Amino acid sequence: MDSFQYRQGRLFAEDVPAEVIAEAVGTPVYVYSRQTILDHFQKIQNAYADLETTICYSVKACSNIHILRLLAEAGSGFDIVSGGELYRTKLAGAEPGRIVFAGVGKTDREILEALQAGIGYFNIESEDELQNLIRLARQAGKKTRGALRVNPDIPYDSHRHITTGIKETKFGVDMGRAQQVFENYADNGVVELSAVHLHLGSGGKTVDPYVQAVKKVLPLIETLRQRGHRIDTLDLGGGYGADYESDTAPSAADYAAGLVPLLKEARLRLILEPGKSIIANAAILLTRVLYKKVGGQKTFVIVDAGMNDLIRPCLYEAFHFIWPAAVPERLVPPARVREPAMPGMEKVDVVGPICESTDYFARDRLLPPLKRGDLLAIFTAGAYGFTMASNYNGRPLCPEVLVDGSRFRLIRRRQTYEDLVTPETIESPWQNVRSLE
Repeated sequence: MDSFQYRQGRLFAEDVPAEVIAEAVGTPVYVYSRQTILDHFQKIQNAYADLETTICYSVKACSNIHILRLLAEAGSGFDIVSGGELYRTKLAGAEPGRIVFAGVGKTDREILEALQAGIGYFNIESEDELQNLIRLARQAGKKTRGALRVNPDIPYDSHRHITTGIKETKFGVDMGRAQQVFENYADNGVVELSAVHLHLGSGGKTVDPYVQAVKKVLPLIETLRQRGHRIDTLDLGGGYGADYESDTAPSAADYAAGLVPLLKEARLRLILEPGKSIIANAAILLTRVLYKKVGGQKTFVIVDAGMNDLIRPCLYEAFHFIWPAAVPERLVPPARVREPAMPGMEKVDVVGPICESTDYFARDRLLPPLKRGDLLAIFTAGAYGFTMASNYNGRPLCPEVLVDGSRFRLIRRRQTYEDLVTPETIESPWQNVRSLE
């Protein structure tokens, strides 16, 4: 599953003790495993080897350029949703033709930058966006390819904030409208509509919704082909699950077993946009216990990480397994579960220092007895962890560390107080409204 394992009661990231990293760079800190990232990526490559497949890692899941460079060197393309992510992938050495650009609100500047870069596909979310892309491509004298995003309206067992494949979302075009979009815009001369894009949401735990979605969209593709449209590619998006609890998500091979036969028969190339399934289990967030307190019937463990560092529990009600980085061997967890069946546990809330009652990592969680200074690991923290972090409460962003075997290095330093205010230390002139009229 990943390369974070206990040895004689001590947590190791590959071959580096977690405590060594915490002592070297302080806490909180994100720790990534190079071995796990590459292992997860290669398993997806192997699972879909029978198809012409482009794997486009979803940059929004974790966007550190050192990690992007690692994946680019392994053969990954990239799924981006902004001009900033395009800039990051270029710095990481990405091949432009293996970049797909998604998102419902692409600005003119972002579209023009992507056209100039020569990206592979624009995932088109609406007719208005397609009209604007055609206009800007003509203006820039560029040609590109587009994948129309359609909503298959497939129920998806996920949190309401990350379900995207039903009609009542801001994403994509209804299945019933998609055919007309192709009829109206296929012969525009600058944007080749040769692909269909699906994305159901994030955090899936079964293969069935993906199989249902493909079966639902294949008749649309066949109809479009019969009407003279050359559809050669299906972009299946991302959302593939990760093991926040042990053995709860399908493997890449499980997904491929259900999908590859359908796509081979339909003679379709495949684009995948995995993020969480590659990076989630490839990182932990290390944090130290600051205080312990009792309030009424509750016991609180207050740590130095906050919701500004990892917002998923309070935003998505997400479960993250949490355990001390050093425990007696009898308390080494056999699996990552919500209710570990082990003696001597204490029920606590693990909370951060932010001035919000929503600032928590776990509620009513059974953990070994803890005290001030103990080091805790928050597992499966690689996806939508650091990338959603903020400076709320004036807190500097924490560092990121990459482990490779028995060595580790900083791939992002901890922010300083000076970093927090540098963009504000300017003396710009006042603008008089009357002089601008």
